[in-house]
Amino acid sequence: MKFPIKKIQELYPLVKDTVRNFLKSPQSREFLLFLFFVVIALTFWTLHTLNDNYETEVSIPLKMKNIPENVVMTNEIPSHLNLRIEDRGTVLVNYLFGQGFVPLTLDFNDYQQKGNHIRILSSNLEKKILSQLSTSTKLKEITPDTLELIYTEGIWKKIPVQIQGDVTAEKQYYIAGKSITPDSVTAYAPQHILDTIKVAYTEKLRLTSVIDTIHHTAQIKAIKGVKFIPSQVNIDFYADILTEKTVSVPIRGVNFPSNKTLKTFPTKANITFQVGRHQFKQINAEDFAIEISYNELEELKSDRIPLRITRKPAVINHARITPKDVEYLIEDINF
Repeated sequence: MKFPIKKIQELYPLVKDTVRNFLKSPQSREFLLFLFFVVIALTFWTLHTLNDNYETEVSIPLKMKNIPENVVMTNEIPSHLNLRIEDRGTVLVNYLFGQGFVPLTLDFNDYQQKGNHIRILSSNLEKKILSQLSTSTKLKEITPDTLELIYTEGIWKKIPVQIQGDVTAEKQYYIAGKSITPDSVTAYAPQHILDTIKVAYTEKLRLTSVIDTIHHTAQIKAIKGVKFIPSQVNIDFYADILTEKTVSVPIRGVNFPSNKTLKTFPTKANITFQVGRHQFKQINAEDFAIEISYNELEELKSDRIPLRITRKPAVINHARITPKDVEYLIEDINF
């Protein structure tokens, strides 16, 4: 739509004249006087309201210093502490819009001798926090109430990545394959935690109706006290369209005595199955087996034997056999 600049140019003088005439009229003086008293009333109301006590939440920055180069922090240290405070409204407004807080700084050297898993009660930081608050301000709550510092001194191992979740293809398609890049990540953690980790799982995926190659970035599922590098991986899912194929497979007898052999009528059966278009030419009759065991026939009281597929490629789906059963005969072999 074209910007209506001509109409604006035509309306501008009219609007300007209307405003000018209103400001010169007696009604404008009454309106401005009314507005003046409204502003005064609002000012007094605001000052009276801000003189009451209220609760609010503010945050104070948190930092850690003197972390040695060989130390890897394996959990996230909060960047802020949240404070619930109470005071008069005028003081709280100053916290919210005026006064800034100096970051609380923790010195790693003060805690290094306490092991790889350090817990610091937030109440231990109360003195430092109160030094930045007005004497009239009441500190009601500190969140989180406990800081956890988990670290390792260069201890790590490679962990394979495993996908979690459901990835399904559209009807007449199937997921032909997937690749993960990288297929493993480096896990940093204290030794007792590292010993328990065998696999790095992704966050749960849910992809449906896939009909083409999908590129997806997945986060590694967090484990308390463990830092994964990288923290995410790239996953490619490859979809292929299903086609139907039929092969003719010989029926074989297995586990027969050396002096006996099996004859079936017919001697072959057709196996029809679904396979991806890209693997259609690679799958042939030699990839399948239809076998009848001698032990089965000994217990059978019928002259027909049901057929079953005893070997098939993993990449096929919905295999079915025709005919489902055949007549058979056990013949003696004369040496």
